[in-house]
Amino acid sequence: MREVLPELMSWWEAGEEVGVGTVVATFRSAPRPPGASMLVGPDGTAVGSVSGGCVEGAVYDLAQTVVESGEPVLERYGVSDDDAFAVGLTCGGILDVYVEKVSRATFPELAEVAEDLEAGRPVAVATVIEHPDPDRVGRRALLRPDAAASASLGSPRADDAVRDDALGLLAAGHSGVLTYGPDGERRGEGMRVFVWAFAPKPRMLVFGAIDFAAAVARVGAFLGYHVTVCDARPVFATATRFPDADEVVVDWPHRYLRSEQQAGRVDGRTVVTVLTHDPKFDVPLLEVALRLPEVAYIGAMGSRRTHDDRLERLREAGVTEEELARLHSPIGLDLGARTPEETAVSIAAEIIAGRWGGSGEPLARTEGRIHR
Repeated sequence: MREVLPELMSWWEAGEEVGVGTVVATFRSAPRPPGASMLVGPDGTAVGSVSGGCVEGAVYDLAQTVVESGEPVLERYGVSDDDAFAVGLTCGGILDVYVEKVSRATFPELAEVAEDLEAGRPVAVATVIEHPDPDRVGRRALLRPDAAASASLGSPRADDAVRDDALGLLAAGHSGVLTYGPDGERRGEGMRVFVWAFAPKPRMLVFGAIDFAAAVARVGAFLGYHVTVCDARPVFATATRFPDADEVVVDWPHRYLRSEQQAGRVDGRTVVTVLTHDPKFDVPLLEVALRLPEVAYIGAMGSRRTHDDRLERLREAGVTEEELARLHSPIGLDLGARTPEETAVSIAAEIIAGRWGGSGEPLARTEGRIHR
C-alpha cells in the first residue's frame, strides 16, 4: 500500500472510486509479500502489482467487478491444471488477494493513514476479510500504540484481541492475517483479519563519510531504509556529499549511536554499517553497537589485517566473544566487488540474506523453495 498511496490519495481526494487488490497471505514461492497492492483507477489505469505479472489480469478484472458491486472479495490464486497458464502463479506459489472498493465513503480514515505515514508515526489498519456474517466483512479500524481504535470490528471481544495482536505486528513492522473465532475467540476460526502494519521506515546507520558511504546510502534508500550518515569530521559530513541520505550528522559515532539507542530510535530492524576502518572511530563505536540489545545487522569494513587488529582491540576493551560473533567483518558478501557501488551491493546482499535467512549461494546451486 505504501508504494501506491500517492496515486490512491489523488483519486480519493477527487472523490473517485478505486478498486484495490491487496496480498493478504502467501504460501510457498509467492513473489510479493503481504501488503503489496494493486489499484484499478476510475479511468482503468492499473497501478502497482500483487504478483509481479502472474495474476494481475485476473485481479484487474475482479477489481472492476468489485467497484461495480461494492462487495469485497477474498480470492485465492495458485497453480492448478486449469489455471496454470491463465491466472495461476507460474512460480508455484499461492496468493490470497483481498479486493475492495476504496472511496471517501468506504475508507474515510485514509487521509489519517497518509498523514501518519508522512509524519513517520506508526499506524496499523485492521480489516475483516472473512467472517460468517457478511455484514462484518470489510469493517476496519485504525490502531495506534498510544490511542484507542478508530472503530469497532464487530464486538468488544474481537476489538481487544485484534488490537493486542495488531500492535505486536506493528512493533515488528510486519503485515499479516490474524485468525479468530467469529467473536474474537483466540482458539477459534471463522474470522480472518488482515493487518496492514505501517511502521516507520527501518533505519540504516552509516558511519564514516567516505565515498563508499555515499554508495551504501544510495542502496539503502533504494531498499526503503531511513538512512543516516554520521561522521565526526564536519568537512566530510555534508548533505552535498550524501544527497541520498535522509540526514547527515556531525558527531562522534559512538556518542551518536548511544544517544539514539537511549532515545529509543534503534530497534530490531536497524542496520549498522561501519565504514571508517580507523581504530579511533571503529573501536568505541563497535563497543556500543555490539552491546545493543536489538539490532538487525552490524557490519564493519576493512581488510582481514584490519579486522584481526580490530578484534584484538575490542577484546582488550572487554567485548566478549558472544558479542563479537554478531559482527559481520569484513563487511559484505563475496561478490568480487571493487568499486564503491559494487561494494554497496555486496553489503546490501549480506543484509538481505540475514533478514530472510538466505545462504548467499547462487540459486542454481541450491535446492528447495526459493522464498523461505
